[in-house]
Amino acid sequence: MNSTMNTELIENVKYDDIKLGQSARLLRTLTLADIQAFAAVSGDVNPAHMDAAYANDTLFHGLIAHGMWGGALISTLLGTQFPGPGTIYLEQVLHFTKPVRIGDTLTVTATVVSKDDATKKVELDCQVVNQKGEHVLHGTAKVLAPIKKISMARASTPLIQLFDPQARFKELLARSAGMDAVRCAVVHPCDVESLSGAIDAAGHGVIVPVLIGPELRIRHIAEEAGIDLAGVEIISVQHSHAAAELAATMAAKGEVEMLMKGSLHTDELIHAVLAQPTLRTGRRMTHVFRFDVPLYSKPLLITDAALNIRPSLQEKVDIIQNAIDFARILGIETPKVAILSAVETVNPAIPSTIDAAALCKMAERGQINGGILDGPLAFDNAISVHAAQIKHIKSCVAGEADILVVPDLESGNMLAKQLEYLAGASGAGIVLGARVPIALTSRADGPMARVASALLAQLVAHNARRDQPRQVW
Repeated sequence: MNSTMNTELIENVKYDDIKLGQSARLLRTLTLADIQAFAAVSGDVNPAHMDAAYANDTLFHGLIAHGMWGGALISTLLGTQFPGPGTIYLEQVLHFTKPVRIGDTLTVTATVVSKDDATKKVELDCQVVNQKGEHVLHGTAKVLAPIKKISMARASTPLIQLFDPQARFKELLARSAGMDAVRCAVVHPCDVESLSGAIDAAGHGVIVPVLIGPELRIRHIAEEAGIDLAGVEIISVQHSHAAAELAATMAAKGEVEMLMKGSLHTDELIHAVLAQPTLRTGRRMTHVFRFDVPLYSKPLLITDAALNIRPSLQEKVDIIQNAIDFARILGIETPKVAILSAVETVNPAIPSTIDAAALCKMAERGQINGGILDGPLAFDNAISVHAAQIKHIKSCVAGEADILVVPDLESGNMLAKQLEYLAGASGAGIVLGARVPIALTSRADGPMARVASALLAQLVAHNARRDQPRQVW
């Protein structure tokens, strides 16, 4: 959270200056962000407030505000305006009469109905009315009014950035609506995370899993974790190497349209794929992360942070082209590609800046197609328009990047993990460049990330059907 500066003064009304019949009011319009923020702070995730599909089938026929959100507005009026700072809340009676919906503008009024000079207690009639003049909330409040005049700067409030990973996941899942599940070889799913991820992906209609690994071990894990394997095909092999080889062979024969990494090392699986000439294309195999980042307005692709350790200039061409083609599958018509370095100027002492300049020129000459490239760009310039303006960078990519191309695996891996662990990003990963996509997950990935990775591979597999007629098995 970041604090915002506010120099506005707030003042109270002393008990001695309060008169019977005196009142104050405030206005507030309800937004979806208000509902989400209140739910985040209170923990009240009642689906009537959070799930539009559920709420549409209730008595209210749509999302409504938490009742106590209106109560909080009364507290705001009493604590900041009338009587204001120094007021001690003693009692509140509330009656909820109508729902408050997104877009409703509420007028909150507090009127003094009694005073007790001995105790300095004040009773106020509280009314909350919507823009139609309908009472949505009413009641009485009892407060201990301040006896000294207070005038002070309004306290700065935290800037709350709302981020709903589940909502972002549902948006991604919606991209596969209407697509049939893809037959997928799940390679050596011999831990709870990889096995449950595959079954969850099947449950979402993303894949038809073919589990390849030691069957007894897989079934034991499923039993221990309560995972239902009824109807799931299992092909038993002794170890992870055999599982990778068989999965690659099945992909080469067209028996599966995608692969999904289980509990084996990435290089085992990639080596098995490379050993099948039929699975090779004219491109280098590369990895792309897709991240939903709380403070970034759109999905962000990062490449390559998992396969190519120190890519050459020509290898970076494949890395970028694979990422552009993938972004287009995700619906980004002309992806904006930021080629990252430590600085935004070409420096012969920093090889990545020279590569960036060369890659931009190659794109101009048609050696990279489908996207808009710019670089070298430092990370801040790539994702922040403000940072780019400060450094007088004129670019249609700076601050608007869809794809970040990192100099090497080390920097990419660190960037990806920083986004996940420090920025709260939710991510998924995929390997491109072979005849079939590979959903590549980390051992630390949760169920949602694993399903998301499978979904990315499903989208790529369906796109590939345009060039490779589907076979039914």
